[in-house]
Amino acid sequence: MSYTLLSSPLQGFTDFRFRNAVNKYFGGIDTYYAPYIRLNGKLVIKSSYQRDLLPENNANLEVIPQVITNDADEFLFVAKYVQELGYKELNWNLGCPYPMVTKSGMGSGLICNTQKINTILDKVHSESDIIVSMKMRLGYENTEEILQVLPILENYPIKNVAIHARIGKQLYNGGVNLDAFQQCVDATKLKLYYNGDITSVAKFHEMQERFPSIDHWMIGRGLIADPFLPSMIKNNSKEYPSNKMELFSDFHDTLYAGYSESLSGATHILLKMHHLWEYFSVIFSNPHKVHKKIKKAKSIRNYEQAVREIIKEG
Repeated sequence: MSYTLLSSPLQGFTDFRFRNAVNKYFGGIDTYYAPYIRLNGKLVIKSSYQRDLLPENNANLEVIPQVITNDADEFLFVAKYVQELGYKELNWNLGCPYPMVTKSGMGSGLICNTQKINTILDKVHSESDIIVSMKMRLGYENTEEILQVLPILENYPIKNVAIHARIGKQLYNGGVNLDAFQQCVDATKLKLYYNGDITSVAKFHEMQERFPSIDHWMIGRGLIADPFLPSMIKNNSKEYPSNKMELFSDFHDTLYAGYSESLSGATHILLKMHHLWEYFSVIFSNPHKVHKKIKKAKSIRNYEQAVREIIKEG
């Protein structure tokens, strides 16, 4: 059975620099979802969002923009903006689990509000021809929440629903709930995508066997931790390429150069790279030691030295 691999959007990580670097050095991802646009009540698109979606910054990629909102007018404003850039689809984020989002009744905090979801979708489909897709959790408090939403979504031409198989309250803690995801599969005719804890080729095969009807698979943190993973899945290989460290080094240097150029000051650059290494360290033989070494690097010079040593040791 053929399948499609998708990059799940992660705020602060999967911007156009990351997407382009992954695509150049590793490949394997068919479609990238851009991190969400959030308006905060003002109908203005921040310059960082603009840069992320500029066609020239995504020239060789298939990218789908995403919006996070609980307001139909905001949704329509973003829809118009992305259409002007040439995008035909807008993904609606009902998945973000972070309290600062959910307490505002957005992301996974909106899943329980079926009436508002219906009102927004009704207005958007009445006043725009944008293709709408969804990214959701199973709920915020419990997995019953999504089962109340799916029948509403069936009233609209929703392209697909990507479900991260956790509830919002979990954040990223605890395991995925595969039984609850199966309930969704059984409960709807909507096109469902699976997202959550695809961290190895073996795990991917396990999920494929568990959900034979699913042919779109979304990889989030697993891609940041191991950018080799999508191509290894596509090649059905558990072996890393022989030039693994060389590829990773080039990938790192491209990202580092991009962020050094776009961020102001050593503090911001190092913070950005430290966050990335929380994930990158996983592909090394001693992740804890690697992460500790990066954290200890408090200057640009020390950071660059630490990276050279880590890559040399492999």
